[in-house]
Amino acid sequence: MRYLLCLIVTFTLAVLALSQVPVTVIRAGALIDGKSDRPRRDQVIVIRGNRIESISDAANAKSPMGAIIIDLSRSTVLPGLIDSHTHIFLQGEEPAQGGYDANILKYPLALRAARATVAVRRALEQGFTTLRDVETEGAGYGDVGIKMAIEGGYIPGPRLIVSTRAISSTGGYNLEGYAPELDMPKGAQIIDGPVAARKATREQLDHGADWIKVYMTHRSWVGKNGELVSQPTLTMEELKAIVDETHGWGKKVACHAYNGIGLQRALDGGCDSIEHGLEITDAQIAQMVKQGTWYCPTLAAYYHDWAPAGTPNGQRDRKRVAEHGVSLQKAVKAGVKIVFGTDMGGIPWTEPMAQEFPRMTEFGMSPMDTIRSASSRAAEMLDMEGQIGVIAPGAYADIIAVNGDPLRDIKMLGDVTFVMKDGKVFRNEGK
Repeated sequence: MRYLLCLIVTFTLAVLALSQVPVTVIRAGALIDGKSDRPRRDQVIVIRGNRIESISDAANAKSPMGAIIIDLSRSTVLPGLIDSHTHIFLQGEEPAQGGYDANILKYPLALRAARATVAVRRALEQGFTTLRDVETEGAGYGDVGIKMAIEGGYIPGPRLIVSTRAISSTGGYNLEGYAPELDMPKGAQIIDGPVAARKATREQLDHGADWIKVYMTHRSWVGKNGELVSQPTLTMEELKAIVDETHGWGKKVACHAYNGIGLQRALDGGCDSIEHGLEITDAQIAQMVKQGTWYCPTLAAYYHDWAPAGTPNGQRDRKRVAEHGVSLQKAVKAGVKIVFGTDMGGIPWTEPMAQEFPRMTEFGMSPMDTIRSASSRAAEMLDMEGQIGVIAPGAYADIIAVNGDPLRDIKMLGDVTFVMKDGKVFRNEGK
């Protein structure tokens, strides 16, 4: 009898607890779920707490009693977007204001953290509910702190996948150009040799890095035969130590690589993603397909702040763009796994993040493929498949909406009118 009473009490408490979990129902005029090839019309999404419980046709759906109803029946509803390449501790620094160097030499970390707080809020306002932030550019482990602040509810922002300090070699990162007798701070953690590489990797993982970011190339220029040349940084031995250690922790390595020797080392050394990839040869693309290497091209960033034509830097800027689009076209045709990335921070956070979408379609991706690159495909790369980047039962309730049809005009993704992250409405212009 006592056992039966205990069961009844337990069941009653469970029912009461379940009844107190908020339930939200979204009525979607069109639903792009992040995985399907075609949108579905007139759908009802039931959200319990921070997870999606069900999706069904409106004609057959029943709203749970007491549910909050959100009417998006005139909108296109999509999964929260994922930007796989950002820098929340950069602001697209203006040379007239001291450029990149001022961040490290003049600005206290508290100021940089405050600006990062604004950056993550701006990303969420635009419908980006997850960011992979690929290094703090001299702000140490500040991204871990911002991530903790978001998760603790102190500030609004996307889910953050962080890579902390990044790793390069001597002569392979800013600050540069100062008197040689000065020991200047650097924007990345500098190592030389595989032992130091492994130690730096362990430090960053131990302090909260979700990914490790490495620089496989540094500066680039136009060579004597008109070709794009990029300075390689880490050796194969250094990179392999980093990859081996990172993979041993069950995590992944993102490789900044423009082209040439450095990009080849990135592939041979087992990098999980190639960042930028301005010029990728046919053989390298075939290797990426075979190895399953991800490609995050960040196209739009290279259309900003060109130096004057005819100058060495101006020639470099134009050569980068000329090669970049061709590389993406070849990658799309070959079936390389592609994810969306903006390099925000490298360009000002006041710029629209969605400007990357039309650049991707310009070079051969369909509108649906670009959406998947910023949703289910990115989730797959981040080992969060089925949890983010999709509107499906069991996924986190990260949901956005636009008024138009982004499959007809991809620029519609630049005008997000509704944002829900983790089951909580952040923005709703339809109120």
